[in-house]
Amino acid sequence: MALFSRPTARTGQLTLGLFLMGASPLAVPLPGPGGIMVFSGGLVLTLRSSAKARRIFARQKRRYPRTGALLDRAMRRRSALRRIARAREAVQID
Repeated sequence: MALFSRPTARTGQLTLGLFLMGASPLAVPLPGPGGIMVFSGGLVLTLRSSAKARRIFARQKRRYPRTGALLDRAMRRRSALRRIARAREAVQID
């Protein structure tokens, strides 16, 4: 992770993430889920490199919890995987 703590690497990662999110509408006409994959890759890169983007993302997840949960699962975030595991344990206990 030391590579991504450098300011130039973070800036490059943020730029690439924003570019991928902006380019995702161009991939929509392609067969398959290309646009979704390109957008989610850009979102992951942006969230990794920008604290402001993480705050905005967290605020939107609180405002729209169903969409936020879906995005967390799609990006395979650790927090989402922990929540899913806890929910499965709670169902098995009851």
